[in-house]
Amino acid sequence: MMKIYAAIYLFAISTLGSPGQNLVGYNSLEIRKFMKENHSGMIYNSVVNSKFSYLKYTDGDETLTTLFFLNENSVCNSIRMICDYSLKAEMMKEINAKYKKSGDNTWIDTRDGNSFIIRLKEEKWACTITIEPETKE
Repeated sequence: MMKIYAAIYLFAISTLGSPGQNLVGYNSLEIRKFMKENHSGMIYNSVVNSKFSYLKYTDGDETLTTLFFLNENSVCNSIRMICDYSLKAEMMKEINAKYKKSGDNTWIDTRDGNSFIIRLKEEKWACTITIEPETKE
C-alpha cells in the first residue's frame, strides 16, 4: 500500500515540473502558455478580485497553490507559492538546485541583468515561497 502512495506522490511531483520557476516579467498569456505546456497537473482557477490582478493555479490535491501577481499591463511582478509541508522537502531541493543561496530561507536569481529574491516563510499550516524583484535600497 505504501508503494502505491509513493508512486502517486512521485507522479504528482513530476506533473508539477518546476513550480519554483521564475516567471516574473512574463505577461499573462506567456504564463498561461508556460503553465499549460510545463505544468499540466496544475489547474487554472479564474479569480475576480478588485484589489489584485493575478493568475491562480492549484494542483489536484490543493497541496500547492501558485499565484502570479500582475501589474496594470498584465505583466507578472511577483509570484507566491503556498505549499503543504508534505511538499517542502521537494520544493527546497528544487530551489537549492535552481537558485543561489543568500541567507536563511533566502535565495537570489539573476536573469537578463535583473536580480530576484526568493524567500521561504514557514507559516502555521503551510510554507510560502515568494519570488520578486530585488529592490535597491
